[in-house]
This record gives sequence, structure tokens and C-alpha cells, in this order.
Amino acid sequence: MAHHESPFRVNVRDVMHRPGEMRELELDVLAPAQLGEGMAVVREGSELALDVRLESVHEGVLVTVEVDATAEGECSRCLTDIALPVEVEFQELFAYHSGEAFEYEVQDDHVDLEPLIRDAVVLALPFQPVCRPDCPGLDPVTGQRLADSPGLVRAEEGDPRWAALAGFEASEDQGAAAADAEPERD
Repeated sequence: MAHHESPFRVNVRDVMHRPGEMRELELDVLAPAQLGEGMAVVREGSELALDVRLESVHEGVLVTVEVDATAEGECSRCLTDIALPVEVEFQELFAYHSGEAFEYEVQDDHVDLEPLIRDAVVLALPFQPVCRPDCPGLDPVTGQRLADSPGLVRAEEGDPRWAALAGFEASEDQGAAAADAEPERD
């Protein structure tokens, strides 16, 4: 029975049982399904660029893969759409013989990289992606992106973390006394 031809299945016949042989190839494949469940995912059908190195060793074929992909999602601070480069590398031994405790094996002269690529990419996705490291997020009052409206962050303050406090100063006189008294009414 021939396997369905997955682009992630790589023929290794030319390096099998020839310790010391090495082959390198570059593959461009499309993500067969969405990778990731969080705020940044690699969408189904988006391109994965693979740099693959196959090295023949006694036990099997040692496979090293570098994956370049693009994750899409939302900035966890300001919710703007973002695309983030994802670069990940892994190495795995595909063993020749069953029966041993190898997780991956050479099957029908092929190695199947898909589960490894999926796991590696998903682990590399940022849990809380940001559009830029210093993204100031959203204005707590208006909901506007602070980065779009620099007027909300006064020049002399400089630090966006103080922007939220700037609004309190004006209302301090009438607001503070009432706020302090509030909790005792219960």
C-alpha cells in the first residue's frame, strides 16, 4: 500500500545504510492545517520554508530541520493584526528497526517530518504576541491604540505606563473624597 504523497514525507533511500553520507535539501510546503490555537497561529495553507539535512548514522537517519514560517494574529496589547516570523530548528533520529524505543522510524524509505514540524512550530508560537516590544496598548478610557494617538501620551512623560495616570490628576479634587467614602456605605 502506497502512502498518500505528503510533501512532508522525504525519500531517504540514497543515504540509508551508508553511514557518513549526508544530503541537504530545501522544501517549500504549505501548512496542511492551522498550527496553534492561541493569539498567533500559522494559518492553513501558509508557506513553510524547510531547510533539511539528512545524515546517515548506524541506527538510522539523523534529520535536522530549520523551519521558517509566518504566524498571523493579534497583538495581545492593542489587538491590531500582526504577522510574526517564526523560526525554529529541531533534530530527530529516524531509526531503521522497529521494536526498539525509538519514537520515529524510517518507513518505506521515507521519513515523515509533519508531526515534528507541527510540534516545533506550535511550541515556538508566542503566547502573548505583540506588534512591537514597547507597544503601549489601548487607552483605558477611549479604547484607542495609544501608538496611533501620541497626543494621549504627553511628551514630557515619555513612558506610556504613566499615560493612564495622566487622566486622574484633573479629577483628583472632586473625585478623591467621594471615592474614599464609597466602600463604607455597604
